[in-house]
Amino acid sequence: MAMGNLESEVMAYLWDAEAPCTVREVHEALTADRRLAYTTVMTVMDRLAKKGVVVQEREGRAYRYSPARSREQAVADLMLDALGATPDPTTRAAALQHFVGQVGTSEVDALRAALADPDRAR
Repeated sequence: MAMGNLESEVMAYLWDAEAPCTVREVHEALTADRRLAYTTVMTVMDRLAKKGVVVQEREGRAYRYSPARSREQAVADLMLDALGATPDPTTRAAALQHFVGQVGTSEVDALRAALADPDRAR
């Protein structure tokens, strides 16, 4: 699922956090160098919870939020969504070939390793 800029910033903060975070904690981090309404951050985090992207846990009067999936899983989901948007197998194969042609050597090596041992890649 594609995300907007603010959603991506919230998720980056949550992925880097060592524990679930409150809206206030995220708001303080995101407003260190710009103005952003607390309610805007709260709305974004609530939407992310409704989409199932974050887990919302009640703690007293506030909620704590944590990612529902790892950053790696989220990126893989985006890639799979993009491939799934093209039902034609020939086009999907061409897209994969184009992708591999665009990535660097380390990514190609990672793909080879994953294909050599698919159980380990999961």
